[in-house]
Amino acid sequence: MDRAELSITVHRTGDEAVLRLAGEIDMLTAAQLSTVVNEVLADPPPRIVLDLGGVTFCDSQGLGTLVVLSRKASHAQSLLVLSNVGDFLLRVLDITGLRSALMIRNETAS
Repeated sequence: MDRAELSITVHRTGDEAVLRLAGEIDMLTAAQLSTVVNEVLADPPPRIVLDLGGVTFCDSQGLGTLVVLSRKASHAQSLLVLSNVGDFLLRVLDITGLRSALMIRNETAS
């Protein structure tokens, strides 16, 4: 079995930090995502956007991490927004009831 890979690129503008994610968010990569978001929260922008367009998989650990990071951002007076959320992940968020706990902004409905 190949080790799960997650690449994260961070682009900061005046009022937001956009994190483009590609790969898998799971028990092997969730800590990496937390570390990057925590670094951004050291100097929190009003909005942190997680661009999930390149995410191919997200397990329960990944889902839990997204919820925890959303709460951390809120405590830092920042808003965590998920964008380009794939259909598979939207279904998982619906099934688990987590969709209402996360801010989702998909620009284009596919």
